[in-house]
Parts: sequence; structure tokens; C-alpha cells
Amino acid sequence: MSAITPFRIMKSLLLTFLAIITAQLFLAQSVTIADDHKSAPKIKVLLVDGQNNHDWKRCSPVMIDTLDATGRFQIDRATVSKADVANFNPDFEKYDVVLSNYNGAAWKKETEESFVKYIKNGGNLVVVHAADNSFPKWKAFNEMIGLGGWGGRNEKDGPYVYWKDGKVVRDNSKGRGGSHGRPWEYKVVVRDKDHPITRGLPTEFLQVKEELYDRLRGPAQNMKILATAFAKGGSGRDEPVLMTISYGKGRVFHTVMGHSHTSMGGVAFQETLIRGTEWAATGKVTFPPVTASVLPVDKAAYRDPKDIKF
Repeated sequence: MSAITPFRIMKSLLLTFLAIITAQLFLAQSVTIADDHKSAPKIKVLLVDGQNNHDWKRCSPVMIDTLDATGRFQIDRATVSKADVANFNPDFEKYDVVLSNYNGAAWKKETEESFVKYIKNGGNLVVVHAADNSFPKWKAFNEMIGLGGWGGRNEKDGPYVYWKDGKVVRDNSKGRGGSHGRPWEYKVVVRDKDHPITRGLPTEFLQVKEELYDRLRGPAQNMKILATAFAKGGSGRDEPVLMTISYGKGRVFHTVMGHSHTSMGGVAFQETLIRGTEWAATGKVTFPPVTASVLPVDKAAYRDPKDIKF
């Protein structure tokens, strides 16, 4: 047995002291985040739905409950049926961010123009899943969302964009825009660990069973890929899952997650929606880091939005 020397005693005391200081700094940071979150004014969100090739009637309430559970957001809802499109022209300027769960009839020109003006002047947008199928002929909207699918999109609308060998690939091959394989639990891999949305998330985590979009294409200008997933049974490529786009002074968060109300029960969808919506609206994220125990890579985690706590 080796003797306990003064040096070893000092080393042990020093390590203990450093551990205490580190823990205190982490606690102080967590408290600061929580205090900032509680004292911040609520973010005004306009959720647009009413038409979609997916079940918007059951999906929108999950998104509302998810955001509402944080206490950070105030959500208004505009449900736009085909009959309502001709009269749909909200005051976008009243809101910090527009959350789109809409894939339906084109808006009238006046509404399109006011929306473009809103985003260019610093308004913000969150696009969820099939909302990136919408408005295939609206040039400005496709620039806002970066990538889209279906609706007759092809090489004329922009390249395929995916991740390969550690970098973004822009592929101008001919072909349709938008496809997916069978629903499955796919692994999300964070590619930009320094962005406010993904900073504090595990490097890898599972999304619950749902279809994974692939072969999306579009202008993809001023776009950052935050995370990807391998499209098994689809393109066989690492496809964008979380993206940000800048359009004028506006910020856009685009997620391909959220196929159904069931898959919106996935913690991966909920946490990224919360963080992405706050970032789009404010340019920062005040929510605390998400641990691997909450967002694991070895199993897909579900959560009732009512159980969200900060």
C-alpha cells in the first residue's frame, strides 16, 4: 500500500475544490437560463392550418399544447379552409413568428405580398413537415423554406441537398422533388453543434416512428443544415431534418419531423419545435440543455405535452 503524501492530499483537495466550483457554475448558469425564461415576455405565435394532406386537425393541437406547456409562447390560430382563402389576410406584423401547418390552396396575391414584406422586414417563420409541400409555384416562399417536396417540384426548382463525407452536397441531377420510405424510428445526427437550436442537445437521438422525407429540392440559399438522418428505404442518403434559412431580415426554422399527432408525441419533435420556434422569433434559445436521458439514442422517447416542465 502506497503512503499518503502531502502532495497527494493537496491534489485531492484541489480536485474536490474544482469539482465544487464547476458544479456551482453549472447551477448558476441553469438558474440564469430559468430566470431569463420566466421573466421574458411571451412570444406571439400565429399558427396557420386548415388544409393539409396530413391530419392537421389532430396535429395542430399537439403543437399548441407543446408550446403552451413551456409558458414561453402565446398562440393564436388561423384555420383557413378552401372557402376562407379568398378572405385570408391576417395582420402578420402582430406576431413574432408564424408557425405553418398549412398545405393547401394558394393565398391571394395581396396576402402573399404582405407575408413576403413581413418576413423581409424581420418577421419569422417555422415550417413543419408537410408545410414544405405547399405553394410550389410561389418563388419567394420556396426561397424562405430552402427545400420543398411534391407539387410538381423537380430540377427546375433547385438541387437536391444532402450531407455526405462531412459536408453539404448540392446535387443538380434531374428528378422529382420529395419522397420517403416506410415509417421507422430514425436517428437524428446533429451536424451544427454550435447553433442555438442544437447547442445543448445530444449529438445523436432517436425520433419516434414516422416517415422521413428525402429528395427534397429547392433554392437552398442562405440555408444551414443543423441535423440530418439517414433515409433508409428512401434515397439512402443523409437527408436534412432540421434547417435554418435567412430571408431578408427574417429567420426561418424548417423541420421535416411531425408527420402525425402520434409522432409529434416524440420528445425529439417537441424539444426541437420549442427551441426552433423560440430561435426563429428571437434569435436565441433560453431553454436549458436536454440530457441524453431525456432524449436518448437507444430508444425513441414519447411524452405527453402536458408533462413538459421547465
